Amino acid sequence: MRKLLFLHRWIGAVFGLFLSILGISGALLVWKYQWVRWTVEGAAAPSATGVKNLAQIIEKAVVDSNTLVNFVLFGDKDIGVNLVSTSPQSGFYSDNLGNVVTSWVSRFERPELWLFDLHHDLFLGATGLWLGGLLGLLGLFFTISGTILWWRTRWRFRLALWPKSFSRIDLAKHHRNLGVLISPLLFVVMLTGLMMTWKPVGMWLLSTFTPVNEMKAAVAPPKIAGGKIANIDWENVIGSAYEQFPEASIRLVRVPKTDGDLIGIRMKQPDEWLPNGRTLLWFDPENGQLVDARSAFDLPAGVQVKNMVYPVHAAKVGGIVYELLMTLVGLVVTLLGGFVVYRFWYDRSGHC
Repeated sequence: MRKLLFLHRWIGAVFGLFLSILGISGALLVWKYQWVRWTVEGAAAPSATGVKNLAQIIEKAVVDSNTLVNFVLFGDKDIGVNLVSTSPQSGFYSDNLGNVVTSWVSRFERPELWLFDLHHDLFLGATGLWLGGLLGLLGLFFTISGTILWWRTRWRFRLALWPKSFSRIDLAKHHRNLGVLISPLLFVVMLTGLMMTWKPVGMWLLSTFTPVNEMKAAVAPPKIAGGKIANIDWENVIGSAYEQFPEASIRLVRVPKTDGDLIGIRMKQPDEWLPNGRTLLWFDPENGQLVDARSAFDLPAGVQVKNMVYPVHAAKVGGIVYELLMTLVGLVVTLLGGFVVYRFWYDRSGHC
């Protein structure tokens, strides 16, 4: 038990600050759509509907971006504006008529975008993703080891969201009791975060349901080249998508960049958890013909489980109650990580 306590303390002291950053950014991201509604004109209006309306939004996005548009993410019940990506850093929001309402040339111009990048990879790209996976793994270790260590003193449990003082003893009690209180949700958050950042680990876990190769093949684009991309009939494409899945909503359209590329569409059926859906369609841009269509509910079991990981992690299911709970988890992780780092290194600087 002494060795476990030693590891718990030292690893927490080294990585606690990183976990705090992930905690506060995650808590804020739960409410990113509310922020967009407050700060973007038209975001509180109803989102666009109908074949002609959606086609118009895509057509205007192509024109307004000087054909640089990569994809259009349509508004939904949460926000009434559409997100148009023109590069990894630039893009704009358009209203339900397709008119540009605000744009950016750097993701740092929009808090909801740079907060996502901070939470996703700590602004470190692939290195940050690797570190994020490590933090998820360590978070699981903290959750399990902390519960084991708490069990010895379980009879001293007292609920307090804030420590009585910043003394070593009071901070230790606060850390122990608050940590075990959120441990079930913390376990879920860390496991889902690990699965998304360390994708091979996630696929290995999901291989319990479906072989990895089968999961990859199920969502891979068709190995068919499209025709020329000039003069795409977007009304025809959007209408054909609705014919395939009449009850679904179109969430994201990938605009082909060069001849030979296919149009990619993601739709969300009523019972899907994933905000942007995983019902996939591909069209030939030259003639608008459907190349392939795959319902999210016909995908292998492993992929269907994978499609639940992000909604659970990001509080995209469960309504306001789950959003509040996940916000609380993020704030608690911030407190626990921050207090651990402060107390641990403060003591070692010669203070009591």
